[in-house]
Amino acid sequence: MTVRAGDLHHVGVAVPSLADAIPFYRDTLGYAIGPWRELPEQRVRVVFAERGGSRVELLEATDAESGVARFVAERGRATLHHLCFAVDDLAGTLARLADEGVEVVDRAPRQGAHGMVAFLHPRAADGVLVELIDAASIRSR
Repeated sequence: MTVRAGDLHHVGVAVPSLADAIPFYRDTLGYAIGPWRELPEQRVRVVFAERGGSRVELLEATDAESGVARFVAERGRATLHHLCFAVDDLAGTLARLADEGVEVVDRAPRQGAHGMVAFLHPRAADGVLVELIDAASIRSR
């Protein structure tokens, strides 16, 4: 199932493996994956997951002693507190994802700071907590 997520500002996510991280962004969220780029001076390989004005930069260390490698090693996996994507029909989206085996934290939407929200478990996205917010609730603010 593809979630039609709304726009997101660029967010960097350090991951142990680009190959393991990419399927969540591509297959579950429906983002286009750009070309892999090697940045030797930073000792990282990056890829951008993009759609519309949203962009998430995924970074994988190419040297075990690099800053990104140490960042991931300290946390044991990809890390960021959460990314928040707007979706239409939050309750329906959440139910479809759960039915298709995407591990969720919330089985039903709950009140968040800016509207109704639900979280997907970090295991669904290689360690990153993903928050879904009902697009209608942010339009009405």
